[in-house]
Amino acid sequence: MNLMEDQQAPQPAEGEAKVVTLCGSTKFEAEFAEVNQRLTMEGCVVISVGMFSLPDLPDYDWTADSSDLKGRLGGVHFQKIRMADEVYIVDPGGYVGESTRREIAYAESLGKPVRYLSRERAARTGDGPRE
Repeated sequence: MNLMEDQQAPQPAEGEAKVVTLCGSTKFEAEFAEVNQRLTMEGCVVISVGMFSLPDLPDYDWTADSSDLKGRLGGVHFQKIRMADEVYIVDPGGYVGESTRREIAYAESLGKPVRYLSRERAARTGDGPRE
């Protein structure tokens, strides 16, 4: 196998569902749910963010853990990207924050195809850029 083949995104085997990891700001919880449902109905295995806000856990102080928490969660999400055949960016209105930009760059460095909700919506409605 040459270097180019090694860097190409894996394709699902015949009859296997495509694995899609969702990335984007957790402030778009409703949009994540919509995309997750749509892709699932299309026959994809969807991997999403683990939580949209910190849970209220008894006897757990999130502030004491906050310095390491963001790094741990980011590392977990990078693993989810590695597991995917494709990455789908949940970016209503085209909004992409700093963390999502890092995730996009990481996915692209792995040769993963990257799709965007905002671009698909624009294509469906005809509101995309004119040439």
